[in-house]
Amino acid sequence: MLRGIPVSQGVSQGRVIVLNCSRIVPAKAGFEIDDQAEEEARLQAALAETRKQITAVQNRLRDELGAKESMIFDAHLLVLEDPALLEEVHRKVQDEHLTPEYAFYTASEKYAEALSAVDDSYLSERAADIRDVTQRVLGNLMGQPQQASVSDLTEPCIVVANDLTPSDTAQLDPAKVLGFVTEVGSRTSHTAILARSLQIPAVLGLGEAIEELKPGQTVLLDGFNGFVVITPSDQTLFEYGQLVERQTSIEESLDEIRTEPATTLDGHSITLSANIERAGDVEAVRKSGATGVGLFRTEFLYINRPNLPDEEEQFQAYKKVAESLAPEPVIIRTLDLGGDKLLSHVNVAAEMNPFLGWRAIRLCLEEKDLFRTQLRAILRASTFGNLKIMYPMVSGMDELDAANVLLDECREQLRGEGVGFAEDIEIGVMIETPSAAMIADSLAKHVQFFSIGTNDLIQYSLAVDRLNEKIAHLYEPTHPGILRLIKTTVDAGQAQQIWTGVCGEMAGDLVMVPLLIGLGVGELSVVSPMVPRVKKLIRSIEMAKARELAEFALNCDSPSEILARTERLAQEAVPSFFEKSTQRSE
Repeated sequence: MLRGIPVSQGVSQGRVIVLNCSRIVPAKAGFEIDDQAEEEARLQAALAETRKQITAVQNRLRDELGAKESMIFDAHLLVLEDPALLEEVHRKVQDEHLTPEYAFYTASEKYAEALSAVDDSYLSERAADIRDVTQRVLGNLMGQPQQASVSDLTEPCIVVANDLTPSDTAQLDPAKVLGFVTEVGSRTSHTAILARSLQIPAVLGLGEAIEELKPGQTVLLDGFNGFVVITPSDQTLFEYGQLVERQTSIEESLDEIRTEPATTLDGHSITLSANIERAGDVEAVRKSGATGVGLFRTEFLYINRPNLPDEEEQFQAYKKVAESLAPEPVIIRTLDLGGDKLLSHVNVAAEMNPFLGWRAIRLCLEEKDLFRTQLRAILRASTFGNLKIMYPMVSGMDELDAANVLLDECREQLRGEGVGFAEDIEIGVMIETPSAAMIADSLAKHVQFFSIGTNDLIQYSLAVDRLNEKIAHLYEPTHPGILRLIKTTVDAGQAQQIWTGVCGEMAGDLVMVPLLIGLGVGELSVVSPMVPRVKKLIRSIEMAKARELAEFALNCDSPSEILARTERLAQEAVPSFFEKSTQRSE
């Protein structure tokens, strides 16, 4: 029995398939000037073959799983057409006389590293796309066959890998991938988040023990406890069979409350919303029982494409969501991307630390035409439903004021054109930086709501990169400093009679839910699959006990003591959600 980090609940059994065993890293090498034409021809041939391979995989995936799943490969194709990347590769080949494989590897890795430095799921995904394509190009240049990938699976199995990139995980077909195990990774990684969204059992961070898993072995994967059992005994299978039956019973009970309100035992109502990334996600929102959308990430309209979306395209997307969910609220977060993500569209210089650089509201306030186009589209769509606008990464009053000036300009333009929009559309800001939390009292006078982005707030406040395994243990949502920032924000909002929500990972963590609502958070926005469980938990606790927990936490110096106390309350409320198998050894 091997033990790792349980990141996505569920139990599965199947044969092991081992993927991505090695990565091509070419050595630095040059060539004779007389061979330049031949080397350039070799590069072009490899690019053409790579394009052919990616298109074939995309077409097959589209036929098997549909257009949405195949769209991930649009990003791969765009890497092959990125003018900045290709120009640098050609310069290294033509001017420095470096081999095409070394030139492509070094140029692409520079961009991938810059994007990886930014802890943004979309940027991380793009870095993975670049590296995926790079490996294909290098394989073709060096005559090495492409290794098997998750899109090549032909039968149900347990996938074992050193790591799965966000791109890999996005391709996973639950009908073929019964579960997956990786050597590295953490609960807060993008891969883990996607696994939970896809409801595929997963255990990450197995470390060197992963060497025990061999192709063809039969294993049992326990996503509740983080165990991987090699060749499980009949007794183990019986015990886990009972666990699966209990979980199935839980899922059936959740169906019964999907249309019920998220109200505590003592009558306190919480707004429970869903996070979405695409207009096509509205059906999942409806099925989950969520009250509208608490976070509509609009980045999907901008990334992995050769051109920027125009106003009409954005208008149609926002209109579809607004109409589909009306009269429920839909909060649209304006563009939250870093400059590095828009290399094909916006001329930006390389940044030493893009995570602290030109991104989100900072980018939009500089690229005003880009921002105006989005604001006009949102305003136009506001007449078709209950839309709200939310600005990301606001760190001071100047940014909020500047954004509102542009919004007012768009309103005046539309009035002049005779185009209708909701005059009373609500404006909110995301509280993601310590500075925003500390001036929440000032911000609250100029907005209608707050939404706390806990992922960034925790990282900025604790100076911890949650994807850095060496310091992941320092990423503590129950750190007293974080809880006091949340409480400061909530209190500032209540003083001005505006509500405060949470749309980060903390909102979807069942252990954290009692603490958040006890601190006064009035709205939680989570991924659609988590909505029923969060609702069940809310309906099983008393607000009075949640407030007692918050009072204890605000006066406690120990993150671990706070975590233990909130775990205990959550487990007492819904024991079945935290039920673990007693099996520990064969």
